[in-house]
Amino acid sequence: MLRMESESGWWLITHPDHARLAGALAAAWGNARFRRPEPRERVLFGIAAHDDGWAARDAHPSVTREGKPSAFSSELVGKYSAFEEIDLADYLAVRDRAVRVIGEQDAYAGLLVALHTNDLLTARADRSTIAPAELPLLDAFLEAQQAYRQELIERIREDGSLTDIETVPQTIREHFRLLQACDNLSLLACVAFAAPAHLLHPLPLNGRGASEVQVMPVGPRRFKLDPWPFLEAELSFEFPARHVTGLRFASSAELEAAFHAAPIESLQVTLSA
Repeated sequence: MLRMESESGWWLITHPDHARLAGALAAAWGNARFRRPEPRERVLFGIAAHDDGWAARDAHPSVTREGKPSAFSSELVGKYSAFEEIDLADYLAVRDRAVRVIGEQDAYAGLLVALHTNDLLTARADRSTIAPAELPLLDAFLEAQQAYRQELIERIREDGSLTDIETVPQTIREHFRLLQACDNLSLLACVAFAAPAHLLHPLPLNGRGASEVQVMPVGPRRFKLDPWPFLEAELSFEFPARHVTGLRFASSAELEAAFHAAPIESLQVTLSA
């Protein structure tokens, strides 16, 4: 779950809905300067579905020790240090499911999700927030994920529908970075991030080279991007959310009841050059 604070409570956005927004961003990505991804449909599927494994968990939102919805929020942008608030075994099971549910449908898309998961839990995870007794659980998960990534790579190598350039590590790495960029931009939108940011990695340009993309908030869920990676000069995207009233909840059951009672509404993010 992702949360965005309002004057009277919280907007809550599920992981799959956040990922659909990331997929819409990826579908619009590319112009004379920035390269569009190929194989297009398989890359877009991986990006749009990279959090499908969270659906069951998000159906039962829980609260933190402070009574807030346990969810990704603006305070966690640029960090990955909320392990004190989660059951690690349950969390890793969700992460594993998120990778495998896509990998079993499409090895190429699944590999992008697997690389994303590995990056979150190695390059961006704060191991100091994990209880020492649980670190072997994380390391065993990472080892199993490495073996699964190799399995996906072998399936990709045997896939005659892919061109040679589409299967080389550099191309796959570029698509992984696009997933990371669109995921990050979607997160910024879903939590109404209000400080300057960037899209994590340099993104590939037509011809040669790559460029980092800066993100500047100019209003609630309105951002300017520099350099501009889309074709149209301004784009708006909608995503579903539910609003729950109250900043603190006595129990997870109370939050879950409020979440399911709330109507699904549509929020908008606007991007401009």
